[in-house]
Formats: sequence, C-alpha cells, structure tokens
Amino acid sequence: MIQRIQTLWLLAASITLLGLFVFPYVSFIDLVGLGKQIFVTGTYSSLNNEMSRENSSILQAIFAGIVAAFPLLTIFLFRNRKKQLLFVGIAIALIVLLGIWMFFSASSVLDTISQRLQAGNIGVAFFLLPIAIIFLSMAIGGIRRDEKLIKSADRLR
Repeated sequence: MIQRIQTLWLLAASITLLGLFVFPYVSFIDLVGLGKQIFVTGTYSSLNNEMSRENSSILQAIFAGIVAAFPLLTIFLFRNRKKQLLFVGIAIALIVLLGIWMFFSASSVLDTISQRLQAGNIGVAFFLLPIAIIFLSMAIGGIRRDEKLIKSADRLR
C-alpha cells in the first residue's frame, strides 16, 4: 500500500485539499475599506489585524471536508484497482463541483458590494483545486501502471 506511487499522489491530493481550510479563495476590500477574505468555512473581515467571522458556510465546509477525505479513503482500496480508479474519477468530479460552488458563492458575495471576481481577488485556495486534480491524474497513471504490471505477471505464470 505505502510502497505504491499512487498512494503518495493520493496523499498529496488530500493534503492539498485540506489547504482549503487554511487559505482564502477570495480576498477583497469592501466599500467601507475593510479587508475581507472568503474561506470554505465562511466570510471573514479583518480589522486591526483581528479576524472576525461575518457569516459561515457550514455546508461548503462539510463538502470540502468530504472532498478532502475522498482521496485518503481511496488509498485503502489498494487491492481493488478498478474501484480505486472509479473513486479517483468521482473525486475529480467532486473537486470540479466544489470549484463551481466556490465560484458562485464568491460571485454572490462580491455582487452584494457591486464588485466582480477579478484576478486580483483570487486567493491561494482557488489554485489548490487544479493542483489536486493534477495529483489525482498522476495517481490514475500509477494505478494503471500497477494494473499493467499485474497483468504481465499473470501472463508469465
């Protein structure tokens, strides 16, 4: 299990997705001049270097936790490579859905203050999603290589 390369890729994807709880996915300044940041756990404003939560998005945080746990769960399916491939595909689809949800929630928060989502507003967490998808794609390659190795070993018997 640990000696397989796809385990490392799946673990890297899970750790990357856990970064969604640490880094904001949108940072902006509202009309009053307060700096605000949107995390998957909610919207926070900073005043005098003190973060205070304005509103929370518990459903988005729960979904992000499930998405982050999915690659970790997939590691333990190492005996059934077809199921492992299926779970990695589902994890990629869930990451895409989470990215769409994050985009629309950020757009709705920014629309309330008549701003648009721009390149200067995008935080680190938005870039963690494609990185996790890349790690999961690398895991798919490792799983397929493992499957090919098993088939060639069966032919030798």
